[in-house]
Amino acid sequence: MKSSTPKYWPAKLVIACGWLFCAPLTPVWAQERAFQFGLIGDMPYTAVQQREYERVLEALNRTELAFVVHVGDFQNDPRGYYPNPAVGPIPCTDERYKAVYDSFQSVRHPFILTPGDNDWADCHLIREQAVDPLQLLAKVRAMFYPEGRSLGQRTIAVESQAADAQYGKFRENLRWSIGGVSFATLHIIGSNDNLGRTPDMDAEQRERKAANIAWMRAAFATAKSSGSRALVLMTQANLGFENYWPPAAKSRYFGPFVGRSSPPPIPPNAFDDYVTALAEELETYDKPVAFLHGDTHLHRIDKPLYSRKSNRMFENFTRVETFGSPDTHWVRVMVDPADPLVFTFRGEIVPDNIVSRRSR
Repeated sequence: MKSSTPKYWPAKLVIACGWLFCAPLTPVWAQERAFQFGLIGDMPYTAVQQREYERVLEALNRTELAFVVHVGDFQNDPRGYYPNPAVGPIPCTDERYKAVYDSFQSVRHPFILTPGDNDWADCHLIREQAVDPLQLLAKVRAMFYPEGRSLGQRTIAVESQAADAQYGKFRENLRWSIGGVSFATLHIIGSNDNLGRTPDMDAEQRERKAANIAWMRAAFATAKSSGSRALVLMTQANLGFENYWPPAAKSRYFGPFVGRSSPPPIPPNAFDDYVTALAEELETYDKPVAFLHGDTHLHRIDKPLYSRKSNRMFENFTRVETFGSPDTHWVRVMVDPADPLVFTFRGEIVPDNIVSRRSR
């Protein structure tokens, strides 16, 4: 007997059909395979950490990863260098940038950087010669952001904000998608995002902040329109989410610490508008959002962003801070598009970088 099933029906649809009905098709994203990527930052600063950093890169190269992200501060702050110049190489030199670039290119996976304050803004503190941070920023943009591609021995295609003529200089703000999950970098840095030092630096920060917020909002809009399973935002700066907590949350968190029931009040700072924009976007986005950063060198995984409407945390928002100097390790991010929570995070301790083992 000739089959009544049209020959052009997809095989998976035929299998899903029963005697009286056809089961709903599996969503496209559920057919995507799970993958993982590596997160590092705030390294290397010193000669000792350079050797540890090389072990981290070796560990990354031994692991099957979709890509690796460095969330900035790839060199020492001059304020960390000058108390003891013997600690490691002087930052902000051509030689230092070349060494860092070469280390990124030694990684067999696609490699993506979002810059930190140490990488250009704080270089004005170098004593040997006058340094223009804006010239170094231009250098970082030219060196670490090839058009349309990541760094690394194997590259992936990325979209840059610079494709928009209005934001043509911001080639470091990148976006890409893997496995039904959207990713975006935002060039937000420590040292108060370069605000409050000189009029020229304040102008730089205002322009970059406008670009960052536009790129953040575009990332949410694209994730919504494309049906992404989740969104990952990556930046260098710790935005200080705790400063924006409602009183009850501050009391629960800080109450156990002797002599302090809440953090001291802070004046308006460079991160206010970023936190406001991020919270506004989360009010209308219910898929998982991971916010990955460095800056304060304290590895943590938490849910630190609160809704101003409900005074409750956004359950779908997870912050991950990577390890940073003097702790030289990495974070594995596992992504499963078929898992409702999508993300699993695991700190990976590099055995030979454990401090107690060095003293044995």
